[in-house]
Amino acid sequence: MRYSVLDLAPVPEGQDIAQSLRNSTDLAQRAEAWGYHRYWLAEHHNMPGIASAATAVLIGHIASQTQSIRVGAGGIMLPNHAPYMVAEAFGTLASLYGDRIDLGLGRAPGTDMQTARALRRGFQPDDGTPDGFPHDVIELINYLGPETSETRVRAFPGQGTAVPVWILGSSLYGAQLAAQLGLPYAFASHFAPAALEHALQVYRSTFRPSAQRSAPHAMIAVNVFAAEAGAEGVRLKTTMQQAFARLHQGKPGKLPPPVDDIDAHLTPQILTGVNEALRISATGSKATVTAELSEILERYQPDEVIITGQIHDHTARLRSFEIAAEVLSAV
Repeated sequence: MRYSVLDLAPVPEGQDIAQSLRNSTDLAQRAEAWGYHRYWLAEHHNMPGIASAATAVLIGHIASQTQSIRVGAGGIMLPNHAPYMVAEAFGTLASLYGDRIDLGLGRAPGTDMQTARALRRGFQPDDGTPDGFPHDVIELINYLGPETSETRVRAFPGQGTAVPVWILGSSLYGAQLAAQLGLPYAFASHFAPAALEHALQVYRSTFRPSAQRSAPHAMIAVNVFAAEAGAEGVRLKTTMQQAFARLHQGKPGKLPPPVDDIDAHLTPQILTGVNEALRISATGSKATVTAELSEILERYQPDEVIITGQIHDHTARLRSFEIAAEVLSAV
């Protein structure tokens, strides 16, 4: 089973964005050597602790600094962009780096509503009415596909590159759309696991073969906080617990350092909610991470797994991903 990296290019407290991007480049190069299959970057906006806002630009940089690992978006938040311009950007990447580029598409704005308005003129909050996301996905796929006699508007670069398109999601909506269009599906179980089991069942049972895929292909995201000692892995996780709590309190910031006692920093109610959101995680020593990852894989039977983990110290972050690779290569 293939295993991959999901990177948000985190900006730890005490560091700047330039250092964050150097850290991501370092991690990508090491991930390639450790056997990771993909290196995906996610689009977020107006978040001081995330440096991957200009996702296509950063994908190009990471691809230029690696040799064989697939590099892509996990994902591009399509409502923020014209499908035509996404096709041109990823067609350019595919023209530069060949068949190494992936394009995962999300339906959320990846930010708060005020920033969403800044991203899109005329933006209206979701009022429950049907949206244009499925149409935009199909339009984008057509721009990346072969030219036909009916083609009037073509993307150069883009046309004929056939960049693989994935649907991302954390609910049944994405599962249903990916199945209907016959596309691979990636579930954001690293922060929104509630619908994971149901979404995978819906995706697999309703999948329609397409020109892209003849059978369903599902990837799930798992947080890993691994260290030589179990207690240190638990301590590393407190960075993400604090960051997640602050984000949901409307106070996003740079990635905080870990703490020895998370109970002293988050109320029981908040900590319970955070831990539920992050329950698709493997935390602790290599032995514990092996057991917990094995349990997750056995339960959900994904075709692929993508590993993430917001860790403050870059050296500790590298070691966590290295341990995860050792475990997954053996599992």
